[in-house]
Amino acid sequence: MEQLTREELERLMFFEQAREAAEHDYNANNRDAGALTRWGGALLELAHVRQGNEAAHMIEEAVEKFRLALAVDAKKHDTLWCLGNAYTSQGFLTGETVTAQALFDKATDCFKRALAEDPTSEVYQKGLEMTSKAPALHAELQRQMAQQGQLVSGGGSGGGGGGLAQKKSSYTDFWYDVGGWVCFAGICVGMMALARSSAGAPPPALK
Repeated sequence: MEQLTREELERLMFFEQAREAAEHDYNANNRDAGALTRWGGALLELAHVRQGNEAAHMIEEAVEKFRLALAVDAKKHDTLWCLGNAYTSQGFLTGETVTAQALFDKATDCFKRALAEDPTSEVYQKGLEMTSKAPALHAELQRQMAQQGQLVSGGGSGGGGGGLAQKKSSYTDFWYDVGGWVCFAGICVGMMALARSSAGAPPPALK
């Protein structure tokens, strides 16, 4: 993992504690939908400071936790909202347009269901509005990444396979820097509040 900022380290510590607390609560009661939701939410936030397959795997784990929570309580609107965010994240992290659209459709369904359970929620309404814009944003990200790849592949000559390795690295960095910001910017505030509600006091500030 690349060097983290002070803020990222503090956030990492906080959500790792939140994840551990939620896992402990779930182990004490495997019908605790709230613990599963907090567990999945912490995993989503932790994925924000990961890259590549590790980040994708954490998001998939989060999806699993949200699905388990909904198996306990199918109308739990905060879980539906979190699952919608997870599907949106997965959509942005795939380069396949059809797959991305299917994930955005799942996210839309989750936000609609959450809003049906809590029609006054501006957060759920905003999630629904943002997801409607996701396909166009995904297409724009794909266009920018393709352009980035062309710039990298066209720069410099000689050096055997170095150009391919550089292109792959540049593509990956661009995807997770831009895609990660898009996916998680709308999640942070809500999940911070959700995690704090059960994780106790936040960790001490780093010295």
